[in-house]
Amino acid sequence: MGTHMVDSLMTTYNRLPITFLRGEGARLWDDQGRSYLDAIAGIAVCGLGHAHPEIRDALCDQAGTLLHTSNIYGIAYQEKLGDKLCEMASMDRVFFANSGAEANEAAIKIARLHGNKKGVRNPAIIVMDQSFHGRTLATLTATGSRKVQAGFEPLVQGFIRVPYDDIEAITEIANNSNNVVAVLVEPIQGEGGINIPDGDYLNRIREICDENDWLMMLDEIQTGIGRTGRMFSHQHNDILPDVMTLAKGLGNGVPIGACLARGAAAEMFSPGKHGSTFGGNPLACRVALTVLEQIESHQLAARAAQLGERMRNGFQSKLGEQQGVVSIRVSGLMIGIELDRPCFELVTRALDQGILINVTADKIVRLLPPLIISDAECEEIIDKVSALVLGYL
Repeated sequence: MGTHMVDSLMTTYNRLPITFLRGEGARLWDDQGRSYLDAIAGIAVCGLGHAHPEIRDALCDQAGTLLHTSNIYGIAYQEKLGDKLCEMASMDRVFFANSGAEANEAAIKIARLHGNKKGVRNPAIIVMDQSFHGRTLATLTATGSRKVQAGFEPLVQGFIRVPYDDIEAITEIANNSNNVVAVLVEPIQGEGGINIPDGDYLNRIREICDENDWLMMLDEIQTGIGRTGRMFSHQHNDILPDVMTLAKGLGNGVPIGACLARGAAAEMFSPGKHGSTFGGNPLACRVALTVLEQIESHQLAARAAQLGERMRNGFQSKLGEQQGVVSIRVSGLMIGIELDRPCFELVTRALDQGILINVTADKIVRLLPPLIISDAECEEIIDKVSALVLGYL
């Protein structure tokens, strides 16, 4: 594996000793010409895999037509994408940004405006332990990880933290607090370790928000765009949030974030209250439209559900009874295999076996393969990852 030290880059990443030069479908090739099966998809970004022909054509055509004009003017593809997303998600309006963190910043600002409008002094948002919402000052404060926050104090005020998948904790706050204005929650915690809550958790949060005039805000940055077997993960629960944030899979590698809202939440922003230089530019929006069209036309959300069951059964049969495997958690192509010990070493061992995996929350092997993987590639992931885990334990 070839690598070299780069002194000009800030040391914000513990990079693996590998550099990729090209990709196709679910495969990547490094600078030594070696092939790898990508079972992490750029951390749930490349749902359509690498070098997808439709994405390539949209990018090239748009780059030769118009990249940027600014939001001072109408942007045709932004309007088309907005209409498409709102239709798919049953939402009313959308604000386009460049990342998930920016989408969550927009959601947090909507919640504050909502509180302000109600006359709530010091409005607060309920957030969860082990959550991840981004790295800006507001979103890292909302994030339930002390490691992410350390050294950046003073943190942003206005967040109340509760355990994930604990309805009683939210109910208690509802009974004893008068300044809460919203709940911000991931339908499934991604960075936190593929933590899947009880089946009615989101439904109960929806009820509590309705009873208290709080906004239910769902961070679907990792779970959205077909990843869990529906276009948006909350659709498994047959509910609608007031605010939903998207990014990652929406652009398949082209930076884009989206904050969708409905009802009163959709009317909170007025000119001058929020904005973005690059957000919703013609290139990003055209690519995102192409992504949505491809996922719909090839029924990739349903395919993710089918492949997820295949992976659940495969891992269960190979690892389910293995001592040292705590649990196997699956929702579509969002898979977490929790071990009873730290297992970062598996990431480099996997490279040697020609497969890209990820370890999150110290002990959880996280798999987020592209939605376009074949049955054979699905079996290859099951076989290789099972062998790695068994060899490690």
